[in-house]
Amino acid sequence: MPESTSTPFRTALDRRGFLAKSAGGIGSLLGCAGTARDGAPEGPTNIVFIMADDLGFGELGCYGQQRIRTPRIDRMAAEGMKFANAYSGCSVCAPARSVLMTGMHMGHTSVRSNPGGVPILAGDTTVAELLKEQGYATGCFGKWGLGDIGTDGVPWKQGFDEFVGYLHQAHAHYFYPLYIYDNDKRLQLEGNEGDGRGTYSHDVIADRALEFIERNRDRPFFCYVPFTIPHAEYVAPDDEIYAAYRGQFEEVELGENPNRPGRLIRPEEPHATLAAMITRLDRDVGRILNRIASLGLDGSTIVFFTSDNGAAAATWTDYFNSSGPLRGAKRDFYEGGIRVPMLARWPGRIEEGSQSDLVWGFHDFLPTAVELAGGPPPESTDGISVVPTLLGGGNQTLHKYLYWELPRHIGATGDFRNETPAQALRMGTWKAVRPEPDGELELYDLGEDPGEMRNLANEHPDVLAEMERRLTEARTPPRNQTQPDHIWWERKG
Repeated sequence: MPESTSTPFRTALDRRGFLAKSAGGIGSLLGCAGTARDGAPEGPTNIVFIMADDLGFGELGCYGQQRIRTPRIDRMAAEGMKFANAYSGCSVCAPARSVLMTGMHMGHTSVRSNPGGVPILAGDTTVAELLKEQGYATGCFGKWGLGDIGTDGVPWKQGFDEFVGYLHQAHAHYFYPLYIYDNDKRLQLEGNEGDGRGTYSHDVIADRALEFIERNRDRPFFCYVPFTIPHAEYVAPDDEIYAAYRGQFEEVELGENPNRPGRLIRPEEPHATLAAMITRLDRDVGRILNRIASLGLDGSTIVFFTSDNGAAAATWTDYFNSSGPLRGAKRDFYEGGIRVPMLARWPGRIEEGSQSDLVWGFHDFLPTAVELAGGPPPESTDGISVVPTLLGGGNQTLHKYLYWELPRHIGATGDFRNETPAQALRMGTWKAVRPEPDGELELYDLGEDPGEMRNLANEHPDVLAEMERRLTEARTPPRNQTQPDHIWWERKG
């Protein structure tokens, strides 16, 4: 269970304003409500968790975006709850997914670097396994990133009945690949041989998620949809690029033949491509919500929407103000790298148009999902259930802190036990950041300085000392981060 205001901290990895600055702790800062059991749903609830890839905190209309249209996601926010202080498990892909699946933060989860093929372990307990124990059908559609073929980390060994998508996350850098996976079999994509651009993989993934929901309409299901867009490779189908260009970006110089199918991004024309990918993401979030409604499942289905980390640190994101008011982007432990959009929609149960300042993160999804399923509280998790906040009743357990780390070379494999990693810790309004391994610790007050512009480390040595202590106690040394050879590695395969 997590360290919190009501539960002592302990760590179990195997399967089977602390100071005067925030005198009331996080509780006085947030004022959120419910015990985990109060107001809990009767009977199992369908759970859909949709996650974009490299979508910035400010790239949705409901979070202040002015240039990219996201009408369906914005409507989801209006129909449910929007969170202002939700955090990814990490600032890069694979570790964030490891935190989400295992319910362990970055000081304890299995995957702590980001080469793309480091697997979670046979001994890890995933949210899918726990929901499967409660009788759920379980499906994953998109980018897995937690174990390639031949490892114990593949989704069908980690609680998922069905998987369609990419196993190794570097494979997901291609949107017109020769194939993706349908469980352990290759699913060939028509028309993608050579330089062909016949089948956009995202569309196949979205269609299979819809089919899963349809087929399991009469039993409880967990549908995990880690979409691959808008991550690079920056390419979108002709129709979406044209719509984005004509709709919003007349002032952008797109060069010759801007609507060529399969057009890769170029420095002079990035804006329309990124917008097109986010537009297609928005379309398919809408398709999922529409399918749930058409099946009569709105009242029994909660849908979450988020991103796996901050926006890609690319020059064109300045055009969109992709991180909103936050400093930094993907790979950073400043807020722009780890604070993410988070929406939750459940008609009749979650108040429409509601907003929450609750500070929570990806490791909280596992205990939240288990409670929604009516299961017993998990024994091994750093997370807390946020059901009380979602449903607006009882006493919400609160974290004393949230913790993140990454090794020196985030895409490397090997033994990282002898280095102090890049780190971050949020406690109350205080935020400590070690921007690089073995670097100096910085200190920010997010209440007064949400953009992290003023380093207060020299002004508050007592706070800094307490944060240093917490950074040490929050982690255990990582296991050796190893991965198999890239057996899938073909130019597009």
